[in-house]
Amino acid sequence: MLDKDGYRPNVGIILVNQRDEVFWGKRIREHAWQFPQGGIQRGETPEQAMYRELHEEVGLRPEHVRILGRTRDWLRYDVPRTWIRRDYRSHYRGQKQIWFLLRLAGHDSDVNLRASEHPEFDAWRWHDFWIPLDTVIEFKRDVYERALTELSRHLFGRGDHSLRYQQTLRAAHSSAVTPTENETPLTRQAGETDSAAVPHPPEA
Repeated sequence: MLDKDGYRPNVGIILVNQRDEVFWGKRIREHAWQFPQGGIQRGETPEQAMYRELHEEVGLRPEHVRILGRTRDWLRYDVPRTWIRRDYRSHYRGQKQIWFLLRLAGHDSDVNLRASEHPEFDAWRWHDFWIPLDTVIEFKRDVYERALTELSRHLFGRGDHSLRYQQTLRAAHSSAVTPTENETPLTRQAGETDSAAVPHPPEA
């Protein structure tokens, strides 16, 4: 389902814990980390799509979260032509997204990366709210920056959050995310070996 300009309606999810850290998921069988996101199906509202994607990708139900805010307008990004199937290149441009900021009302143990038959992530961790943008695939960086900046006011007010973000951007970050004790791999949750993970191409 594309709009007249060639953008697919989509939702993005920024899930925070009680320490205002964000859920950061590792794409299955890749060294790429991102927020949960997914397409809006025909007949769905953005909120309905958000709850569906939240369960499919993270395993959480509506009772596990509380909505803190959402972006006012669509945020768009173009997908590089090399990422688009040849037969779609004439009419598909990219994604337009409504982003939701959610507060986890349940527990870390409620997260289940195997809630669907086609998992998106094989590991997850809590990360500082101001994620380093060089860990995000390049064509999504502007949307991530805009979504984080707009929704940060629901957590930090309108005070120094922009300054904090600029300081974070100026800091030196490695593009690789080093596993920590907080990192929760899908295979450890499922009690299976790594070979049980289902490969899935990155969502454009």
